[in-house]
Amino acid sequence: MHLNHDPDAPAASEIAFDDFLRVDIRIGTIVDAAPFPEARKPAFKLTIDFGPAIGVKKSSAQIVDRYRIEDLPGRQVAAVVNFPPRQIGKYMSEVLTLGFADTDGAVILFAPDRAVPNGSRLF
Repeated sequence: MHLNHDPDAPAASEIAFDDFLRVDIRIGTIVDAAPFPEARKPAFKLTIDFGPAIGVKKSSAQIVDRYRIEDLPGRQVAAVVNFPPRQIGKYMSEVLTLGFADTDGAVILFAPDRAVPNGSRLF
């Protein structure tokens, strides 16, 4: 599922600006985090509030290497909210939580450096 994490990899092929606009990336606040022991790769189940227009959505996130489950509620994260839901084991992930690989390949969550309203869209 993940693309090449090599920071020295060349840029992906060029896309039109309209293609970028079709990807709806929003900010939400994690309201709950739970273990996901059934996942093939270690992950947490996240419940994220994206505000009144999008609502509360679920996501599976492979972030166990760098985050403690008890530190996640209250944290803002970015996610793609207009992909179709994806079945991950018995869990239905409704949004794709975004992150970057660190030098060890562990996922670091992508988030604003200051609080913004839930539902704010990346532009």
